[in-house]
Amino acid sequence: MSAVNITNVAVLDNPAAFLNPFKFEISYECLIPLKDDLEWKLIYVGSAEDDSCDQLLESVLVGPVNVGNYRFLFQADPPDPSKIPEEDMIGVTVLLLTCSYLGQEFIRVGYYVNNDYDDETLTEEPPQKVLIDRVQRNILADKPRVTKFPINFHPETNENGGQPHRAPDHLTETKENGEQPPPLSDHTKENGEQPPPLSDHTKENGEQPPPLSDHTKENGEQPPPLSDHTKENGEQPSPLSDHTKENGEQPPPLSDHTSDEQKT
Repeated sequence: MSAVNITNVAVLDNPAAFLNPFKFEISYECLIPLKDDLEWKLIYVGSAEDDSCDQLLESVLVGPVNVGNYRFLFQADPPDPSKIPEEDMIGVTVLLLTCSYLGQEFIRVGYYVNNDYDDETLTEEPPQKVLIDRVQRNILADKPRVTKFPINFHPETNENGGQPHRAPDHLTETKENGEQPPPLSDHTKENGEQPPPLSDHTKENGEQPPPLSDHTKENGEQPPPLSDHTKENGEQPSPLSDHTKENGEQPPPLSDHTSDEQKT
């Protein structure tokens, strides 16, 4: 979808003398903020058979453009008659209104223009040399031809059109091989299923683990306080900061406890 849409073009001062300036009231909407200018052009096609006869009548820059609806008056000088082939000065030609962003044309509005003498006698018996000051133009304003072209309004972004995702610093972590893990919402089990929430963690037998205050020994007695816990050989256990798994890694914090059974 285009970031800019023309909602209306009103052709003013029409019909008019050939040498009068062109006047358009252009209304458009911008759907996303654009930090660079929109370039509006008005081009007169001098000859259908020779592109070199095309004349750029006016080019204006509008911007930066924020989200919203806009309207402005676009005025342009008439074409230079000396650059138009004599045989193409009378009859039907084309007028093009275009808009570009960062050198990329994304919309073109074409109008047929009928040039003829303002006097019926001159129309029936045209002079050998065109009397340009007696020529009147009539833009067929009710029959525009609109052509749209897809462009990239944000070429500075990556190829997929979005901003690269970056996790907050306090969530940044790495796997053992140095790779970044997927975002939290993408963590899944090996079978592709989402893991249960912490409140649903159960033992292998399907029972909920008892709360910390309910942990008891097999004989029903409360376990001694941490300071009284001793190993089987009677030695005091190492402080919490020194507890490691058999492979030397640090155990997960208490909030992540997932062991099959609580040891007492």
